[in-house]
Amino acid sequence: MSMTASEIEAERQKRKRECALGYRVFASQRWGDIGDGHISARDPERTDCFWLLRYGISYHQARVEDLVLVGPDGRLAEGEGFSNPAAYYIHHPILMARPDAVSAAHVHTQWGTPFSAEARLFEPITHESCIFFEDHALFDDEEVQVQDTDGGKRIAEALGDKRAVILRNHGLLTVGASVAETVSSFVMMERVAEAHMKAREAKPISAGGARYAKADLTQPGAASIQFHWLLERHVPDRSVVE
Repeated sequence: MSMTASEIEAERQKRKRECALGYRVFASQRWGDIGDGHISARDPERTDCFWLLRYGISYHQARVEDLVLVGPDGRLAEGEGFSNPAAYYIHHPILMARPDAVSAAHVHTQWGTPFSAEARLFEPITHESCIFFEDHALFDDEEVQVQDTDGGKRIAEALGDKRAVILRNHGLLTVGASVAETVSSFVMMERVAEAHMKAREAKPISAGGARYAKADLTQPGAASIQFHWLLERHVPDRSVVE
């Protein structure tokens, strides 16, 4: 069933607001301080375009009006300023390969980036890690400086239908059916990477145990609740992005 014009605009504003808030959440974790990352929000009408923070705006100052719309050719379809070319090279191929995904997120982090250098998948060694059990992939490639959409397409192929991918020697990336889901999944993924780097001789739980926990942890709406908690703690005044 198609949406009305007013419903489309309401959904667009929701996605843009969550995107700006997502950048604020990342800033609260001291991620992206030198512009090393991006969060995308697919436009609900122009589905081959996505919104992201324009280049030069610090994550902790992100507002809805600072988002720009990147078109399928990498040029700005709406908004003024510049966009990070790497964001287009990575996000556009992923969103085109995953019509179910509304958003993707990638930023260099204290634990995810060093973990990615080990070129391995997570194991179910903690409560949170069960979320990603059988639901993440490894992009085992030396292209850490993605300079064209061919690199992004290879990342999309490695990701497949999963919620996340570890980019070898580069860091973490998540996707989701909403910006809120994508951001909360990324925060959780970073925690899992931290656990792996700290617990070097951890004993994983069984596959059955991991699947049981995952079924409960990934119930519908769980990611939105997690995003709400992140905002309550780190961005209690949501009006700052307006």
